[in-house]
Amino acid sequence: MPKQNKRRAKRIRNLVAVSALTAVVLGVSTFAWFVGMRTVNVSSFDVEIAVTESLLLSLDGKTWNTTVHISEDTLDAVSYTGHTNSWGGDGLIPMSTVGEMDALASRLKLYEKASYTATEGGYRVLASRVGNYILDPDGEGEEEEALQSEQDGYVVFDLFVKNFSGTQYIPGYNWDDEEAIYLTTDSAVSVSENGGVDDTGIENSVRVAFGQIGRVVATTTDVPTITGITCTTADPVTGICGERTAHIWEPNDDTHNANAIAWYNKSCLPRIGENIRQDGAYNDEGDCGTIAVNAAYPTYAVNTNITSANNVDLYDGKEYNTWESTTELSAYPYFTDTMKLQPGVQRQPFMYLAPNSITKVRVYIDNYEFAMIGKRISVAFGFTKERFIESDIGYDGEDPALNEGEGPNAPAITILGNNPEIITAGDTYEDAGATAIDYEEADITDDIVTENNVPEPTTMGTYIVKYTVTDDEGNFTTINRIVIVKAAE
Repeated sequence: MPKQNKRRAKRIRNLVAVSALTAVVLGVSTFAWFVGMRTVNVSSFDVEIAVTESLLLSLDGKTWNTTVHISEDTLDAVSYTGHTNSWGGDGLIPMSTVGEMDALASRLKLYEKASYTATEGGYRVLASRVGNYILDPDGEGEEEEALQSEQDGYVVFDLFVKNFSGTQYIPGYNWDDEEAIYLTTDSAVSVSENGGVDDTGIENSVRVAFGQIGRVVATTTDVPTITGITCTTADPVTGICGERTAHIWEPNDDTHNANAIAWYNKSCLPRIGENIRQDGAYNDEGDCGTIAVNAAYPTYAVNTNITSANNVDLYDGKEYNTWESTTELSAYPYFTDTMKLQPGVQRQPFMYLAPNSITKVRVYIDNYEFAMIGKRISVAFGFTKERFIESDIGYDGEDPALNEGEGPNAPAITILGNNPEIITAGDTYEDAGATAIDYEEADITDDIVTENNVPEPTTMGTYIVKYTVTDDEGNFTTINRIVIVKAAE
């Protein structure tokens, strides 16, 4: 196995973003088997996001690393001045989206639950659009629109992603010019070991949305330019909102809680009439669609305001109450775990990023309110450019010729100093080096071969210092140090 692919494969297993949250929210959409098992509170949670080489992350447009951490307690400290990040306020409330971006506000279009009320065969749904603007902000009666802070009820923050593969930057928007980014196969949502309760199904309700706002060339160092990226295309920014919908991950799409399915079977009846509040709207002798514990089904999301006049039932959809006439709900094609786990060439990209670019991404973390016990769950995800994993090529880890840094006989390299290393343009880069031992714990540091592409004198950019060592048996390992040269202040 090529050493870079093998080394990256191991890194990918460890590149995850972790958050723990209480289940409450996101959804007026028909994730029907969770109705009636609700909580109304949210506890704090932390988010850790990590990426593979040639990708860097930032929460403020200034400090870059391969891993970033954000929590309710550190929100302001790690965010840039003037941000509109939000940790949900006093609690999360049901939200739904089909991934459309509001180009004027540079935000996602969200719809919140106005109310549920029981019907003879389900639940009536009312929903309204979350406002992104303040009308007449100065109180003088003018129809001026001003951007308002994000509403409480969902978690949202900006993430800046630097993709520094290659040196060419193509300002114009063209999907075909971009690189595929994959969700790592071990990305998962599960019950947290710290405060979680098994067998409630809450881990099946999380949704994470990534709305790409816009991008600039990766060599940009002016922080206000980076943090000020909007959906509008105006030199040097390429706006993206109007060109694509948000990328939304639906974990555990083929896993459902047995108790929740029993609730669905008890409350759902086939819909046969237009007005869900009149007799004859449901067939009280019929059965809704069968939901199996380990099978995937469509998730319906709200695509517009819903009033009582629309007569929308939560279970509307041919797979559930058989009703296909409701247009306010859409079977939205989320990116699912089923897609993430497809083997080899069938594995689908999660999103695309332009080479040599910095992309501003607005991240929303929500989950459906239909969970019985509001306990903590863990969300773990990572991003990589690698399409294949070891199992795709039948690698078993036993052939020394294929280890190349990952097998039991591979040498171990330890990078000294910082990684990434951040210096100022014009300063001299002094490499701190690395140490190495072979599988018998003999010191082979003197055998390390270093490839350093940091220019002298140093100029702004992102560079790689590569360390490679080979033992007497021919096993070798390669590790990279990222060197970021920033503009002089």
